[in-house]
Amino acid sequence: MPFVVAIVGRPNVGKSSLFNRIAGDKIAITDDEIGVTRDRIYAKAEWLTKKFSLIDTGGIDIIDAPFLSQIKEQALLAMDEADVIIFLTDGKSGVTDGDSYIAKQLYQTNKPVVLAVNKIDDVNQINNIYEFYQLGFEDPIAISSNHGIGIGDLLDRVISYMKDDKEIIDESAIKFSIIGRPNVGKSSLTNAILGRNRVIVSDISGTTRDAIDSKFKFNKKDYIVIDTAGIKKRGRIYENTDKYSVIRTLGAIDRSDVVLVVIDGNEGIIEQDKNVAGYAMDANKAVVIVVNKWDIVEKDDKTMQKMIRKIREEFKFLDYAPIVFTSARENERIHTIFPSIDLAYENYTKEIKTNVLNQIIQDAVAMNPTPIHNHGKANFSYATQVSIKPPTFVLFVNDPEFVHFSYERYLANQLRDAIDFEGTPVRLILRRKVE
Repeated sequence: MPFVVAIVGRPNVGKSSLFNRIAGDKIAITDDEIGVTRDRIYAKAEWLTKKFSLIDTGGIDIIDAPFLSQIKEQALLAMDEADVIIFLTDGKSGVTDGDSYIAKQLYQTNKPVVLAVNKIDDVNQINNIYEFYQLGFEDPIAISSNHGIGIGDLLDRVISYMKDDKEIIDESAIKFSIIGRPNVGKSSLTNAILGRNRVIVSDISGTTRDAIDSKFKFNKKDYIVIDTAGIKKRGRIYENTDKYSVIRTLGAIDRSDVVLVVIDGNEGIIEQDKNVAGYAMDANKAVVIVVNKWDIVEKDDKTMQKMIRKIREEFKFLDYAPIVFTSARENERIHTIFPSIDLAYENYTKEIKTNVLNQIIQDAVAMNPTPIHNHGKANFSYATQVSIKPPTFVLFVNDPEFVHFSYERYLANQLRDAIDFEGTPVRLILRRKVE
């Protein structure tokens, strides 16, 4: 499981600014493909080689009494989800009743709390932090999220709570998660795969809250399946529990090798299906698309091919993903999932010999020479694979600025035409050749 850091505090103390500062402003994801916009609630961050997940809880206040129960629920969820909590306060306004209320909630946990006093923009304001000792935590850390002051000290304190012992992971088992919008049959699919009722199945949308890992064997091979909560439509994450189920789902994707994106074959594809699939794409994971509830679809001999064409039209950003059809409720065609999982994993971990890779790139350039772009012409000199999960290749070129994105896509397609990469994304990294 990833190490999780949550930021809590009253409204307008600067949580979003701190969130962006720690995450390196990598939160606002943009993509030309329609339907892959993400919610800004979760980010990956790193400090001094230590990686962790960062979440923002929203403002906690006690002024509006009717919402006190929701406020408390939000605070408790943040405490439950996080390994370390950053309690952010406002050095200009001083300690408020809202700060005291949050502090009392934090006292009830065994979670480490790092108290940060924000808006200390220069040394003349440093004395403002002393009144925050009354909240009862360790020495408060003076920061300015807008100017970056004290952020290093804050993160030093945060990562001091990270343990060096790592979770024992069975590397021999293929780890796959099952994701999808609510009520597409993810839990039923998990039960059908496992052959027993490992998780609660219900027709009530949003029943599953936590990600659940189950190890099992199929055809003498080891697998770990991770069931996840349904991801609701962007803008409809009303309940805090739904917000955190998204975070847990993203964590499940993060520790998966292969992601099964489940869609409802009876309802058909909706925009949220593409939003959900986009999470797997963003994480650069191998993907298999599972069309569930196929038993209740009215069909003829052309229905399956029509659905495949529809999926390819709607999921152009996952054109490499194999498609399988199942009925989890009737336990039909479940066995067809495993060849696709195995293939996706095999290609996700595939290594290509350097001489083969360079020949493919040379042939591609010879067949379609590089065009003039940004007042220059790209000359590729060498290519090599630098990692797997997913297969990642570095292409050395005289100037990466000379390579138009469409030509980079062309090279990736040529690589796919020459090598079987079904089920996995392929990453190309352009680097300037050093003379």
